[in-house]
Amino acid sequence: MWSLIIIILSLILLVVLAMRGFTIIIIAPVVSLFVIIMNNMPILETFQTAYMSGFTNYVKNYFLIFLFAAMFGKFMEESGAARTIAEYLLKLSGRKSKLRVLVTIMFICSLLTYGGVSLFVVIFAILPIAKPIFKEMDIPWHLFIAAFFPGIATFTMTMLPGTPAIQNIIPISYLNTTVTSGALIGIVTTVVIIPILIWYLNFALKRAEKRGETYLNMKNLEQAENEMAKDKYAHKQLPNIILSLVPPALLLILLNLFKLEVLYTLMITVVASAILFWKYIDKKKEVVNIGATNAVLPIINTSADVGYGAVIAATSGFVVFQDIVTNIPGNPLISLFISTNLLAGITGSSSGGLAIAMETLTDLYLKLGVNPEAFHRISAIASGGLDALPHNGVVITTLIVAGLTHKDAYKHIFATSVVIPLIAAIPGLLVAIMFY
Repeated sequence: MWSLIIIILSLILLVVLAMRGFTIIIIAPVVSLFVIIMNNMPILETFQTAYMSGFTNYVKNYFLIFLFAAMFGKFMEESGAARTIAEYLLKLSGRKSKLRVLVTIMFICSLLTYGGVSLFVVIFAILPIAKPIFKEMDIPWHLFIAAFFPGIATFTMTMLPGTPAIQNIIPISYLNTTVTSGALIGIVTTVVIIPILIWYLNFALKRAEKRGETYLNMKNLEQAENEMAKDKYAHKQLPNIILSLVPPALLLILLNLFKLEVLYTLMITVVASAILFWKYIDKKKEVVNIGATNAVLPIINTSADVGYGAVIAATSGFVVFQDIVTNIPGNPLISLFISTNLLAGITGSSSGGLAIAMETLTDLYLKLGVNPEAFHRISAIASGGLDALPHNGVVITTLIVAGLTHKDAYKHIFATSVVIPLIAAIPGLLVAIMFY
């Protein structure tokens, strides 16, 4: 029981350090050291075996996916293709109501992420467009986060079958499944979550209006003097909407219709993007180089998380944790959902928590008779919930880029990316239990 308490204390320490602005690359080994010392484990041996094994295994398994995904995202960003798609959809929706603007931004982000575009590229594409619209329509800037996060971190990240998100890729090698596995579960969960997210956007907007909040009297990008507010596409020729949609469409077709392995799919998409967008890119060598290096920090961050999780998994407290969650009454899918969510919360990473869950829980739950397709979809959905706690790296980075703080806008992230996905997962669990 003492070891379990240490795990909880290490999570608190991790959150505190992350909230103070330290990078997870430093936090993970420091908190791992705390766990090792407090559990009286051999320091050097545990770092070399548990921590570095978790770290290097994640890099070995997913580096090339991160690499080509980052390069694809860079081509979409620098060519202006992602910007073209965003502008086109905003033009279609119009500016007749504040709620319509918020909902459109949510769907722009979801379309781009479902098309394989990195969430960081999405914010680069959408933020310079959103800023003048929010200012013109007098929408409080913190509501940008309320619209942005549902589009990048909910149904296109974990729920929709066929999504190229890493959360949908990780279970494949462990379960011999595909990106469309557990399709009915994912579709039902998506159908449930979208209306709830739109309801929340309306609720948050009405509450802001009732409080007299406007763009100018609340914190905004002008006050933050954020470089992201500047529009780098202002005097640039952009590809048309048809051309812009070709690479994301190609990715989804190859991945879902032709069932091509994800790495080959990304390689082909990168080559196609380079050919189609070559004339729209000014600094071609720089785009290739930066696109490649953009893969490094995300995978190192996540690998550091996984390393910390591997240390946790090596403690006696983790055995107690496993016993508690696997003995939850009812269908094993319920305990699988809870344990994966908790692991994502502990690491502050959906992909990191999911990777640990796959490493430590796969054999156990398959022996319990869990259907691999249901296992795939439920574990993926479960990775998107408690992962979005305040210490999550994407949460911290996005707030900084948007010129906001946790105090300004984290309430929207908690509502849309923690609470609502947990609620929407309930009917998904019921479908999994009844039909799988």
